[in-house]
Amino acid sequence: MNKDLTTGRPDTVLWQFCLPLFGSIIFQQLYNIADSLVAGKFVGENALAAIGNSYEVTLIFIAFAFGCNIGCSVIVSQLFGAKEYGRMKTAIYTAGLFSAGICLGLMLLGIFGCTPILRAIHTPAELMADSKLYLDIYVWGLPFVFFYNIATGIFSALGDSRTPFLFLAFSSTANVAVDILFVTAFDMGVAGVAWATFLCQGVSCILAVATVWRRLGQIPHTGKVELFSLPLLRRFIIIAVPSILQQSFISMGNLLIQGVINGFGAGVMAGYSAAVKINNLVITSYTTIGNGISNYTAQNLGAGKYDRIQAGFKAGIKLVWLLSVPFFLIYFFGGRVLLGFFIDNPTQAALDSGITFLRILSPFYFVVSAKLVADGILRGSGIMGKFMVATFTDLILRVGLAFLLSGTALGSTGIWCAWPIGWSVATVLSLLFYRQQMAAQLQEPEPASRI
Repeated sequence: MNKDLTTGRPDTVLWQFCLPLFGSIIFQQLYNIADSLVAGKFVGENALAAIGNSYEVTLIFIAFAFGCNIGCSVIVSQLFGAKEYGRMKTAIYTAGLFSAGICLGLMLLGIFGCTPILRAIHTPAELMADSKLYLDIYVWGLPFVFFYNIATGIFSALGDSRTPFLFLAFSSTANVAVDILFVTAFDMGVAGVAWATFLCQGVSCILAVATVWRRLGQIPHTGKVELFSLPLLRRFIIIAVPSILQQSFISMGNLLIQGVINGFGAGVMAGYSAAVKINNLVITSYTTIGNGISNYTAQNLGAGKYDRIQAGFKAGIKLVWLLSVPFFLIYFFGGRVLLGFFIDNPTQAALDSGITFLRILSPFYFVVSAKLVADGILRGSGIMGKFMVATFTDLILRVGLAFLLSGTALGSTGIWCAWPIGWSVATVLSLLFYRQQMAAQLQEPEPASRI
């Protein structure tokens, strides 16, 4: 069901919209967590390390899909809020065509470039074959990843967070079952994990795109709907490209950090692989809520209702801090138990690195969550320059300090310490930019969607 986010109590509207998004990302993360969990439990610690190593490469591909999701979602939200339904449909078609071209380019890059990338991050010889095998299968599923992201971006732009939740609940649960079937019954190893993800993402994508197509046909419009618009493509690029750059540079930064981690051996790699998946569940949850706040902001910006955006920020902060309490308690005190879900009989190096990683990062979830709420409003307002400044500050600090501190007596613990420092500095910048943007919007004479 489509939902207008420009009416009703801002806190109630935002919470009702964002909570299903939070549920969706829990199931979305099951894809990645299931891969590592099944590999660690039923194949071995080296398989877990290989998939974790490959995961950092897949994040580069996902960064492009995520950027297209955000670009499409923000533009469609603004046009939906302004009731410009014909142009909204043209924006969707334009975004789809542009995204298809990017997907094709990335598939070619993946087919011919994964091995050099794996070598560049110092993948240990004993993990190279499994890492490459996983990536080779993953690359052929990129069209599913891209068009699923476009479809979920459209659902969110139309105020519907329930439909993506239902798709993900079904497909991610199926992925766990197929992972176990392929690995245990068919003895397919890492290949079974990759093929399970491929198949389940494919089914999700087909169902999501078909539903979006039917939903668009039910929205009335006047005049002819064009399949492509250069002005709308420019608007899409203004939002999408910075988001792509943000996510891809973060992924490249993580690859550099992965290269540092690989120097500490397979045990630390395995512990980090499990712990970072657990951590990413939290960060991706906050990011998804931030995306929902972007949709909320864009719809209200399109309708010229600037005062509702400030109320949305306060509601968003309350929501993410409420979620941060259980995340902190579970991760800080229950790290050993959580890691046990991924690794049977872990080495001491794997256990120590994973627990230390979670204990250092989890207290700072309250900090980084506030940044991602502010970023959601900046992105929904189209203020991508300042958004990127805060993001790149975090990235540069984390990568630089990871290299610097890992060479001290702290060892691998120094790498984990780089995260909260980067988060804290970037959060100050994001909140400052948010306050500046709110002051500017209250003086804005025209809705941003018409500029």
